[in-house]
Amino acid sequence: MDFIHDDFLLTTKTARHLYHQYAAPEPILDYHSHLPPGDIASDRRFQDLFEIWLEGDHYKWRLMRANGVAERYCTGEASPFDKFLAWARTVPAALRNPIYHWTHLELKRYFGIEELLDESSAASIWECANRLLRSSDLTARGILRKFRVRMLCTIDDPCDDLGYHRATAASEGGFSVFPTFRPDMAFGVENPDEFGPWVDRLEAASNVAISSLSDFLTALKRRHEFFHENGARLSDHGLKRCFAAPCTEKQAAAIFSKARARVAAKPSEAEQFASYLLLFFGKLDAEKGWTKQLHIGALRNVSTRRSRELGTDKGFDSISDWNQAEQFCAFLDHLDQEHSLPKIILYNLNPADNYAFCTALGNFQEGPVAGKLQYGSAWWFLDQKEGIEAQLNALSNTGLLSRFIGMVTDSRSFMSFPRHEYFRRILCNLIGREVENGELPNDERLLGTMVRDICFRNAQRFLNLGAEPAVKIVGAPARSTSAETA
Repeated sequence: MDFIHDDFLLTTKTARHLYHQYAAPEPILDYHSHLPPGDIASDRRFQDLFEIWLEGDHYKWRLMRANGVAERYCTGEASPFDKFLAWARTVPAALRNPIYHWTHLELKRYFGIEELLDESSAASIWECANRLLRSSDLTARGILRKFRVRMLCTIDDPCDDLGYHRATAASEGGFSVFPTFRPDMAFGVENPDEFGPWVDRLEAASNVAISSLSDFLTALKRRHEFFHENGARLSDHGLKRCFAAPCTEKQAAAIFSKARARVAAKPSEAEQFASYLLLFFGKLDAEKGWTKQLHIGALRNVSTRRSRELGTDKGFDSISDWNQAEQFCAFLDHLDQEHSLPKIILYNLNPADNYAFCTALGNFQEGPVAGKLQYGSAWWFLDQKEGIEAQLNALSNTGLLSRFIGMVTDSRSFMSFPRHEYFRRILCNLIGREVENGELPNDERLLGTMVRDICFRNAQRFLNLGAEPAVKIVGAPARSTSAETA
């Protein structure tokens, strides 16, 4: 039997039935993706397997380094085929790592390749995949259609003009692409050399002259409105931890002014400023009916030497161990007291915090929105069978699995859509095993409805994507020098 067969990961009859009859037929709503919107707008065609599969993939780089591969084959100057060959030599050593599963699932789903990847098969797999990439409908848009992606959300800086989204919306593709408002640069008062130029970009994008905190908030609010008019219904923040330090408007204004003058904020000031901004953004999202995503728990770029040599985001990240629960609850509580708590999806990177976060979310659930606060899918280092099951178990034991809005790729690669299939197989196997153990009723209507909802329909109902026209071309706002009410 082939390694990736029809019943891969499905160990019971019930699991197989639930997957094939209820999970597999559902389309994909990928509401958190790092895919470049320009590639979709231009319908990019990939020239070779390296370009679509290995370029920029820090998951693979980490394994290659662990296997003794020199850096020139990861981020360095080696040729595309030599880098692919170095990866092929690493794959047999990756048994029990989830990337071993993903590698062969992706090769089969994109190219029909069932052969295991190793040094001996590398050349033939390279040629076969490249031939299909150059001749078949495996362009950026073709891939979205192949995997029945109905809606996809990209991650976008507030200064982005969203022109690629408008170009995509103007074409007939059978899918919709929506922007996500991710203002991480707005928090960077401790690094004024980056913060200052970004504020200048924000000034230009918003047509607001920014000389004070009030101007800064006005500019951000305008960009938030611009994103809304162009289809956005989600925001996102990538944070080491949730911030909830007391900070008055006067304190935040002083910190901003100092950073604008290219003086770095102290760590305590940066925390205050981040706390102030998080509440501001929470209120904006609540006003517009958006969903706020919070990615919490990553310790990034921990190798100073390698980050200096290679740059950031090259695979030198890990799980942090901050004390999270108290500050997170304080953040939610502050917004809740002001009746400004938006819908929230929390993605947690430290499995030790699973139950702390789940129970925190449960304190603020409220109708009429079912599952208003979501414990998001297993993320990054936890995006594997054990991590996915742990996330599903924590959610099930503390809340309502039936209201869960399902999986995302969280990927920069057009080769990552089988992660939805991977999740669906794990979900159905978990449920099917408990049915056959007598822990859940063998009620096909009850179980099938839940599986369908988790795979696609809950997210479709929850996120309101496309509730209004996805893109409405809007004119630039008039330039302003005075602060609007934020």
